[in-house]
Amino acid sequence: MWRLLRRTSAATLTVTLLAGLVGPVAPAVAYPAPPPFPAVTGENLPARYVATGTAVGEALAVAEAAGDADRAATLTGLAGWDLLEFDARGDGRAVAVVGDLAAAERIAVLVPGAHTTLDSFAAGSGPGGGAQALAAQARQLAPETPVAVVAWLGYGPPQGLSPDVLTAQLAHDAVPGLRRTMDLLDQVNQEAPVSLLCHSYGSVLCAAAVPALAEAELAVAELVLYGSPGVGADSVAELGTSARVWAGRSDRDWIRFVPSVRLAGVGFGRDPVSPEFGADRFDGGGASHGDYHRPGGVALHSLALIVLGRGEPVVADA
Repeated sequence: MWRLLRRTSAATLTVTLLAGLVGPVAPAVAYPAPPPFPAVTGENLPARYVATGTAVGEALAVAEAAGDADRAATLTGLAGWDLLEFDARGDGRAVAVVGDLAAAERIAVLVPGAHTTLDSFAAGSGPGGGAQALAAQARQLAPETPVAVVAWLGYGPPQGLSPDVLTAQLAHDAVPGLRRTMDLLDQVNQEAPVSLLCHSYGSVLCAAAVPALAEAELAVAELVLYGSPGVGADSVAELGTSARVWAGRSDRDWIRFVPSVRLAGVGFGRDPVSPEFGADRFDGGGASHGDYHRPGGVALHSLALIVLGRGEPVVADA
């Protein structure tokens, strides 16, 4: 009985902590479905970017006509981004590339967590802003190594106080989309090692995806879990990946208070930074939960080294 009460209390605390950031509510505007985009190869990437840019412009016209000022500002800011995918409906989707994907010698894919929407995509704490910061940090550390960073908002993360934030259902639903993007990257560039950088609830998604990626022979060189509530596995061995697995968390991240429990499909189990999990740990510095990609921060420096294949210096003590 006491054990059940403790688990119930832990689940309640998990709800409170994981729902601590309430995302914006998407406006009720009927944005058009995106048209079919040109197939992706190294040769026709520019055509893909032009097509997605046209879709952004069409969505902007709808936003302006509907008086949706927030979404109009978002879409104006996305003009000029190199987008592999774009969809303005609902909370929105976008997959952006920072750098020359075809010429890259290293590729990173940033997978964001809960409360991320198209309207927060380009912010410093969003995947787009994080991709820009990571690409800049990698250039500073290794200007001789071309790096491309993909900001992947190819799914609908949990929003607000939704109980979805406590289960892996949305993560599992998103696996086919991440697999499609990884296949696109493979069509363009089969030589560059790919790192999956998975923040918060995004780490749940990545853990769900890596077996499917392995089955499709889409190689992941480095799997990086940070600010993670758990990934639904109790060890690296349970992930089913040949990737080198890293885990990091900052000293100030509130996620450290989330109980490491999994009960009846609620919660995500063992903390990936725990020694028992078996991941290589990296220094997350003193960032808050949304600041792992902050320019000049320890965490961003650590992530860039991992992407560059120079991860040994950032292994932290257990």
